[in-house]
Amino acid sequence: MPLDALPVLSLAVPPFVAKVAVVVEPSDEELAEALRWGYTLQFSGAESPERCSRVGRTSPYVKVFHVKSDQRYDADDVAALEAYRGALWQFETRVAGASGGTGVPFAWRVVEPLARTRALVVSGGLTPHNVGECIGLVRPYAVDVRGGVETDGMKDPEKMRDFVNAVRAADAQA
Repeated sequence: MPLDALPVLSLAVPPFVAKVAVVVEPSDEELAEALRWGYTLQFSGAESPERCSRVGRTSPYVKVFHVKSDQRYDADDVAALEAYRGALWQFETRVAGASGGTGVPFAWRVVEPLARTRALVVSGGLTPHNVGECIGLVRPYAVDVRGGVETDGMKDPEKMRDFVNAVRAADAQA
């Protein structure tokens, strides 16, 4: 997204609604401009803990971790994740050549033990039909959806409503 779009989008968002800038290995200029306009940064690339922590000193941020199909989180893996101090962890499906938005779910069970110890976000392939199962299994802090509520690349009001209703029903059962 061009930097000059940030103020336009920012001014269109009503009060008390969080603005999130999804970034993949952004430049210092891109980071500064997004922060200037009040965006929370969602780092979705191979950004180092040091790079993210510079932002984390002044602003909360989200760090996306891409889950491989055979992923298991052992002590060494968790220690590597812990290097992103202060981040809200988000787990997305790893698909070669993509930084997210693939519409492919991962085996949610692998992050369930992590969700017992800290807040985390699950994304990747969530739809109105499977988000309840994800929430029932993982009990994440939040879920992130994009393509699962779209038709022909556009947000579909009916799918959005169904998604929110499925989330509410899963929360009510917990």
